[in-house]
Amino acid sequence: MSDLDKSIKRVLEGYQAAVLAKDAEAFIRLYDPKARVFDAWGVWSYEGAAAWQAAVEGWFSSLGTERVQVSFDDLQTSGSPDMAAVTAIVTYTGLSAQGEPLRSMQSRLSWVLRTSGHVLRIVHEHTSAPVGFEDMKAILQRSPQA
Repeated sequence: MSDLDKSIKRVLEGYQAAVLAKDAEAFIRLYDPKARVFDAWGVWSYEGAAAWQAAVEGWFSSLGTERVQVSFDDLQTSGSPDMAAVTAIVTYTGLSAQGEPLRSMQSRLSWVLRTSGHVLRIVHEHTSAPVGFEDMKAILQRSPQA
């Protein structure tokens, strides 16, 4: 495994662990302080990690006793040790307090990462879901043939 692949794996695993633990501080450490986030939910963009942290804290606190397990599929990466791009299909699975799956949704993810403080950090994140032509609703589950 290349150094770049190891660095990207560290970010992916850190994201999964922070979300599962509902640890907003660990989550936001994955982002550059000047990160720009185009989230699929409610707000056009978040400018800077502090603005994004407030949204993440709201998400985590809204979960109550539930937790969220994150998985990445169709992962594609490119770049160098100083700058990388990642795209993936992300599945967010809601888990009960007992760890039982309750529901899931998927979205498309694009990250631009840059070395900051000797590690790759997310400088740009873009999440999206396709919108149905007929009903104008977000499609939050990928069809099996996609």
